[in-house]
Amino acid sequence: MEPLIGLSCNYDIDDSIGTGSLTGTAGQDWNFIAGDYVYAIERAGGIPVILPRLKQEEVLIPFLEKLDGLIITGGHDVDPRRYGARISGKCGRIVPQRDEMDFMLTDFAYRRKMPLLGVCRGIQVMGAYLGGTIYQDVESEGPFCHHFMDNSPRECPVHKNTVAPGSLLWKIFGKTEIEVNSYHHQALKSVGPDTAVTARSEDGLIEAIEPKGGHPFTLAVQWHPEMMYTSDEQQKIFRAFVEACRG
Repeated sequence: MEPLIGLSCNYDIDDSIGTGSLTGTAGQDWNFIAGDYVYAIERAGGIPVILPRLKQEEVLIPFLEKLDGLIITGGHDVDPRRYGARISGKCGRIVPQRDEMDFMLTDFAYRRKMPLLGVCRGIQVMGAYLGGTIYQDVESEGPFCHHFMDNSPRECPVHKNTVAPGSLLWKIFGKTEIEVNSYHHQALKSVGPDTAVTARSEDGLIEAIEPKGGHPFTLAVQWHPEMMYTSDEQQKIFRAFVEACRG
């Protein structure tokens, strides 16, 4: 059987998600995920499993134990209280229910050394979990460029990242410079003592992290490789992840 890959999903009480797509009615909340994550894992040879947000998270534990890997996907901003800060007017919308779910999943995978991949919001969740902090808005709080480049097709790269030699990311790509897309207004400001920064953007923003030692495949990236799943180069991340999950 191909490896089972758990995907965290978005959670929202905005009932327009259902009414706008003519699949629901007023008063409903929603668990949902972009199809790109599903297709990226499928193409890499894994079986994607969407994990709903539950009111009793512990009910999921027996099922999580059957998974071979976990992906913390993109979505809303992380609650600043998760990294010891107060919310400012620069922070986007937060969904505490999703924070609870994602931090639980991260803790589950990290403690068991289960293959773990974080994407966009996922790097921020993993970074905060490991003791880091987050820019609530990279443009206004740091000397950085605009990074939410939604004026270009999602599969098109918009800037370069420098990759740390010897890192897991370097082993995946086999080079120290890659081109990526960019759809975020927040990013890691600092990392914890047990976290290595393994990629940075041209303007110096943290674009990838890995824990230091003892974790065979734990990686988080700020860009969206799943949106570039038709790219043979970006698909290398998912192939390497799924291969690690086979173990």
